Amino acid sequence: MKFILEDGKIIPTMKFNDKSYVISKLPDIPSVPRNLSYIANPDLKKMLAGKQILVDELPFSLGEIHEHYENGHLIYRKGLEINDNKVKCERCGTTDVASFAEFPCSRCCETDVYCRKCLMMGRVSGCTPLISWKGPNPESTVPPSKLDWDGQLSEGQKLASDRVVDVVENFSELLVWAVAGAGKTEVLFAGINRALSTGKRVCLATPRADVVLELAPRFRKVFPHVKIASLYGGSEDRHEYAQLTIATTHQLLRFYQAFDVIIVDEVDAFPYFVDETLQYAVKQSRKPQSTLIYLTATPSQQWKQECRLEKREYVTIPARFHRKPLPVPRFEWAGNWEKKLSKGKLPVNFMKWIEDRLVSGKPALVFVPKIVSMEKILLLLRQLHPLIESVHAEDYDRKEKVMKMRQKEIPILLTTTILERGVTIPNIDVAVIGSEDRVFTESALVQIAGRAGRSSEFPTGDVTFFHYGKTKAMVNARNQITKMNKEGIKKGLIDV
Repeated sequence: MKFILEDGKIIPTMKFNDKSYVISKLPDIPSVPRNLSYIANPDLKKMLAGKQILVDELPFSLGEIHEHYENGHLIYRKGLEINDNKVKCERCGTTDVASFAEFPCSRCCETDVYCRKCLMMGRVSGCTPLISWKGPNPESTVPPSKLDWDGQLSEGQKLASDRVVDVVENFSELLVWAVAGAGKTEVLFAGINRALSTGKRVCLATPRADVVLELAPRFRKVFPHVKIASLYGGSEDRHEYAQLTIATTHQLLRFYQAFDVIIVDEVDAFPYFVDETLQYAVKQSRKPQSTLIYLTATPSQQWKQECRLEKREYVTIPARFHRKPLPVPRFEWAGNWEKKLSKGKLPVNFMKWIEDRLVSGKPALVFVPKIVSMEKILLLLRQLHPLIESVHAEDYDRKEKVMKMRQKEIPILLTTTILERGVTIPNIDVAVIGSEDRVFTESALVQIAGRAGRSSEFPTGDVTFFHYGKTKAMVNARNQITKMNKEGIKKGLIDV
């Protein structure tokens, strides 16, 4: 596709000559004043409002799309910004040279450049426009009562909830630093309700699709009169315009200045914390005046320092709602466990830990750094009990196995870090074998320890790190948990 400049507008053309340009080579893209008497296509409006969409993603003719541009109801933006051989993808923000490649483009009949970083969302190239809505957004009805929840917040949750409401009203930023199992989701209800009641659009973003699938029905239950879209790879809500959107952070690449309030859950989780593209997507999907709230149990060292130096607004929830302290990990020397495993043996103290759980009937999660090691350990432990199972990211039956664990059909479940978050099983003990492995970061170990003691009926649990040498991550994780317990006691949020 190419464009020509004519009468203060750009016009798509199939006549490729010295007066036609791919959009990335245009010096400027004129914005057309809105024609207030023009009747826009409501379906196109719904699909484009707050979005940045490729032409191929829209089920409308180019003629109809361009007619809306000529009447000031949508804008074209460059998909790639190219200056002095420096390239930036305007959708995902990448400027990494390795993320771009050339190809013979049939649309513009030139050797074009495209972005490989966000290719899974559709190809953005030098001749590709990003299309966004400029006219009024679709109308949303605001029911008089939105929140339908009669639960009670703990003192710590109430303090955090009030801060969330405050930043929603004042368009500011906030970090909610809450221990695993503190009830972060409930803390959001009042703030989201305040935003929705004043006509604001809200997005709750999380790095993982399974969290979207878990959160969507919870929010539909407490906001029964609100239109909620859940977005993840393959979602049927992809083109829905909703007051409340629950999405993976990847899906935010499709949004542009859409939301008045964005809440990023598990901000420390992979891949969000290492992927600048996803962080860029969050920033670009915010309206110029908006609220940004981060949720985490394990902020980075940089963020912790910013909190200490009062450079970042934050609120902590250092205790769980049941007012009991977090289980503090114990360190157990296991020697060269991998060498023993290669000989078909396991450390004596680790085997005793397993046997104690089988005798008591208490379920346990055992975290292993590598799948190959986990499979060998599984064979040895099944000699003790045939129903012991294992799970990892590529296991298609992982949800069923977790369900069986909850139903006490599996006594012990071996797992990689795939279950470090988002899994709540009452009355469970947790072990890590090989906690010295670099896969077990401070954040991962804090989250793993947070699997234990989450239930008010069973607020305690054993957490043991079996290791072949203590690491800084192990010590920092234990120190962070201990510090939160001390803060909870000091603030009167933990019963002693």
